[in-house]
Order: sequence, then C-alpha cells, then structure tokens
Amino acid sequence: MTAIDTVAAPVGGPSLPQERRLVTEIPGPRSQELLARKAAAVASGVGHTAPIEAVAAGGGVVVDADGNSLIDLGSGIAVTTVGNAHPRVVEAVTAQVAQFTHTCFMVSPYESYVSVAEALNRVTPGDHEKKSALFNSGAEAVENAIKIARKFTKKHAVVAFDHGYHGRTNLTMALTAKSMPYKSGFGPFASEIYRAPMSYPFRDGNLSGADAARKAISVIEKQVGAENLAAIIIEPIQGEGGFIVPADGFLEHLLRWCRSNDVVFIADEIQTGFGRTGAMFASELFGIVPDLITTAKGIAAGLPLAAVTGRAEIMDAAHTGGLGGTYGGNPIACAAALAAIEVFESEDLPARAREIETVLTGRLRELQASDPRIGDIRGRGAMVAVEFVVPETGDPDGTLTSAIAKACIAQGVIVLTCGTYGNVIRFLPPLSIPDDLLHEGLDVIAAALAAH
Repeated sequence: MTAIDTVAAPVGGPSLPQERRLVTEIPGPRSQELLARKAAAVASGVGHTAPIEAVAAGGGVVVDADGNSLIDLGSGIAVTTVGNAHPRVVEAVTAQVAQFTHTCFMVSPYESYVSVAEALNRVTPGDHEKKSALFNSGAEAVENAIKIARKFTKKHAVVAFDHGYHGRTNLTMALTAKSMPYKSGFGPFASEIYRAPMSYPFRDGNLSGADAARKAISVIEKQVGAENLAAIIIEPIQGEGGFIVPADGFLEHLLRWCRSNDVVFIADEIQTGFGRTGAMFASELFGIVPDLITTAKGIAAGLPLAAVTGRAEIMDAAHTGGLGGTYGGNPIACAAALAAIEVFESEDLPARAREIETVLTGRLRELQASDPRIGDIRGRGAMVAVEFVVPETGDPDGTLTSAIAKACIAQGVIVLTCGTYGNVIRFLPPLSIPDDLLHEGLDVIAAALAAH
C-alpha cells in the first residue's frame, strides 16, 4: 500500500489530504497490475468505471495504489453519503465485530436489528404506524416490497415506469426499463409486470405533472386494470434513468389514484434516500407519503443493508417466515446504519446536500450559458445531473458524454454516467466533500468540455 501523509480531513473518513493529486497517468502501474489480475480472475460481466486500485478513501477523495488522489463525485453510486469510513461508523462497526458477526436474526434475534427498524419507522415520511424488514441489497428490498404488496392486495400485476431502474435480479430486471447492460440476453423475465410513461419534463414538452399522471393512469387502466393491480413502484427522482425529476403534481396524482383503487404505492428511495436530495427522503420534496418505501445504498455507509418500511397493516400481510434471509439485517451492517443515521441527523447532512446543490447547479448553469450541448441540468441536493444533446436536433449525445467522463477520470475526477440514452453525467459527491474540492472537480469538467 502506498504511504499516505495524513492531514485533518473534513467530516467523515480517514485523515487524508483533501486534494486532487496525479502522481502517475491513470491507470498507474500498480493499478494496471490489479486490472490484469481482475481480467484473469473476475467474470468479464463485472465492469468498472475508474481504472484504479483503491486503497483509501475519505472526505471527498479516493486514493489509489500508485499514490494518485482522485476527487470523488460518485460516492460508490450514492452509498458513502456520510463520507467514506466515517469515524462514528468505524467505531460502531469495530465494536460489533468484536462482539459477534452473525447469529441470523431469524434464529437468534439481536437488538440492533430492532433499533434500525425503529429508526426507519421514525425517519421515513408519515406519522402512521409503520413496520420494517431488513435485507441485503436494493434489489432484495424491491422484490420483498412486491411480495408484500401482492400478499396484502391479493392481486398480482405491478406497474413500473419508463426510464426506471430497480435492480438486476429476475423480477427487478423486469421492472427495470433499460435493456443494456442490465437486461439484454438475460430473459425471460418475471410475468405480470407492466410499464407506464414517466413525467420527463425535458423530453415531453413540459407536460404538466397532472397531465402526465393522467396519461400514465390511462395506460394503466387500459392495459392492466386497477382490479388486477397490486402496486405501482416508482423512484421519486429516477436514478439510473437519468436523474429525471417529475413535474410537480405527477407523484401526487398517482398516489391519489392508488389510494382510490386499493393499489399499494411503493417509493423506491434506494438512491434518493438518506439526505441525498436535501431531505431525508425525496418523497418529502413532493409532499407524498408512500405506502411502502425501499431503501439501501446510503443507509449503512457502505455495508450491505436494505429495508422495506411501510404501513403496519401492509407490512404485516406476509405470514410468519414469509420474509427474511440468512444475512438480512446483519449485525455489523445494522451497527453501521445506526451510526450513519445518527450522523445524518446530528450533523444535518440534508442541509449540506442543499449547499452542494447550490454549488453544482450554479457552476453547471454557467457552463450551460455558453455551451448548447448541455441540454438540461436537473436534480435535487447532492443528486444533480447534466444531459448532453446534439444542439441542432436535441437528440441525446451519448458519445460526447462518454468522452467527457473518460477525460475527467484521466484527470483525477471520478464521475458516473447514466440515462436511458447514455447521455447523462450524474453528480453524487459524498456530503463530506469540501467546497474547494467540489469546485476543482467542476473545473476539470469544464476543461474537458472545452477540449471536446
């Protein structure tokens, strides 16, 4: 491991210099060695974005084995929201590892699982009686939310939305809209899954939220029928689909229709949850209270944990033994989650996300003013995206997007792409990133745009 000189870092993570530092070209020789080993040992279907061997991370940087320090604008896809290796999380995890690593909650229950459930019941939207169940991954949470909704309603059909992403298992691939790389060649998929149009203000002529909802509801009623529909599942702000923020009123109208038709409304907050959008949950931004909420990613600061939280009468529909899993609610992950939730609340990280939004949108709009290839800037909190287009036609420009992302990584800034058309760069910095580092990352992006 490369020796690292330590200095005080901002909230979260080990004491690492908060700087962009290029010692070698990326990838450097040690990273190249690891990538060669990866090619030989790891299935080729497992890709990577940044061609480095990560050896340390914290604040707003990821350090590689060659001594390069990269600005982190991805947070491991919105996971290390509180910062990598936050001291409180490290302390809690270390203590739990020394106590015990596993008993299986379904065999010998432990307090931390119950405490996480209690915390989720408290912090998720709505003051109704709630219950929670813990799992390992976002896809597991989604699958179990569908199971619970079907059991409760005694109906089978499920509606997801254009551009939505919900996971890589068979059922969640069926719910996911984008074929490559998530679905292509992996079918057949689970049955009784249907798709409705999403509100996409940049590409649907700024259709009002109410009108977009009426359009979606018309499709649902004609192609599925409320009498057959167990649930709709939707990301309040779509993640992999391109950080699409629906028009005001869209989610509210859908929720109202669900309530009138005995349909469970599931909010997939796996990417948007836990302070990422400037509120603890994105549903709060739209004034909605979902029946069920799925969470993962930022919930446990990097440890594998997921949850379904919802109305007690719905959550209790599953028979005893119908929910669970060997590792679900692992005690180490639960310890991390309790520490992370404490950090979100005690340090008011949603407010920090709103500060980051101001920096991101301000700088990006300055770029947009002189670059017509930036078609749209959207998002909330520390979840902001740029959609690139061909200026003459407005068509998606995935080629430019890929080139910009690769150029940024080569210059020591980790950025992620997304979108149905592959033409969106998404910004998901850890909330522990200092402002000067955020500005420097945006400087690199501006330089990459100018060079292409």
